[in-house]
Amino acid sequence: MFEDQQRDDVEALKKADANFRRLCQRHTELNSKVDSAERGILPVDDMALKAMKKEKLHIKERLQDMWDHRRENYVH
Repeated sequence: MFEDQQRDDVEALKKADANFRRLCQRHTELNSKVDSAERGILPVDDMALKAMKKEKLHIKERLQDMWDHRRENYVH
């Protein structure tokens, strides 16, 4: 998700912000479930898969907003 960011910076934010950490964990969990569902390993219907993808995207957007906000405050 933050592949182009410094891993240490991301880990520092996870340690400093419990909400960011929780959202990262949920995103990782959903990513795994979506991957398993798309491979046919996890049996889910199309509606459930769509809902997981939507939640995953929403979380990713929230995480990016939090990251951007942190970077803006750090620079200024």
